[in-house]
Amino acid sequence: MTLLYSEVEEELRAAVRGLLADRCPPAAVLARIESDPYDLDLWKTLAGEIGVAGLLIPEEHGGAGATASEAAVVLEELGRAVAPVPFFTSAVLATRALLPTGDALLAELAEGRRAAALAVSFAASPYRPGWGAALRLDGARLSGSVTGVAGAEVADVLLVPVDGTLYEVTEGASVEVAPSLDLTRPVATVTFDGARVRPVGACDLAEVLRAAAGLLASEQLGVAEWCLDTTLAYVKERRQFARPVGSFQAIKHRLADLWLDVVRARAAARSAAADHSAVSVAVAQAWNAEVAVRVAEEAVQLHGGIGMTWEHPVHLYLKRAKAAEIALGTPGDHRAALASLVDVPGPE
Repeated sequence: MTLLYSEVEEELRAAVRGLLADRCPPAAVLARIESDPYDLDLWKTLAGEIGVAGLLIPEEHGGAGATASEAAVVLEELGRAVAPVPFFTSAVLATRALLPTGDALLAELAEGRRAAALAVSFAASPYRPGWGAALRLDGARLSGSVTGVAGAEVADVLLVPVDGTLYEVTEGASVEVAPSLDLTRPVATVTFDGARVRPVGACDLAEVLRAAAGLLASEQLGVAEWCLDTTLAYVKERRQFARPVGSFQAIKHRLADLWLDVVRARAAARSAAADHSAVSVAVAQAWNAEVAVRVAEEAVQLHGGIGMTWEHPVHLYLKRAKAAEIALGTPGDHRAALASLVDVPGPE
């Protein structure tokens, strides 16, 4: 029963989906990806009017005091729209790092007045949390750089974990956007040249990345759902030999297999959001990351010629799925961890 959606979650879904349908259709995302990918006006509405920025923040800090299941519903809808907003990087990843500290920054993030980014490579995994960082701390000064940081260029607050402590960068950081496969979620290199930092509190980075990876599975589910739904609608309309493409048996079998994959992905994502144990997270990422890519690849192929063009938005979903597949641990990383967690070692 914990895998079912509650009435509150369905109401939240309806609010987010309605706003995204009005303000973030695929054509709008396509129109801005090469110039100004992030839609900060949309983010202000999501954060201020619907209150998604403070979902994971307790009520005593001005947040909604919701659970990861509500945040997962939002991520499903943002995945369905490949919405270019910093929800995952600010309201999930950075917020999870801040929560144990109880810092005053939580109230500002909950209100949506500021967005934060965790200066950790998006390719880091819970099993290799320090990957991509070369940092040196000298008193209140920080030097070095971190590559592949998601959400850094639109963040008002940069948070940096160093040796088990979380620091807020108050001045002296530079952000340089790097080429990224996912045009709707750019990454950047963040450089600290004697940057001034303020200690915020203890930070278990591996735990933060694990919790975020579990919620990322819900975004991957949303990507897969959109690709499947859109492809189903297309093959019902596209005709060849005076018949809808979707009436061909080979196409039916392919779509049936994809539907089963998505159903399983939904169960895995819901389990990771409700349980968020190391086993549930590893299962969800080991399955959902590859399912999102597989369904997106099939969507491109089953759309035929139009699916190969820049004008059709399906390529955005394939790129988001592929970039998310290597974020916060690859499927292979999570399978290896799962084998160890359940004491089923792989072949030598």
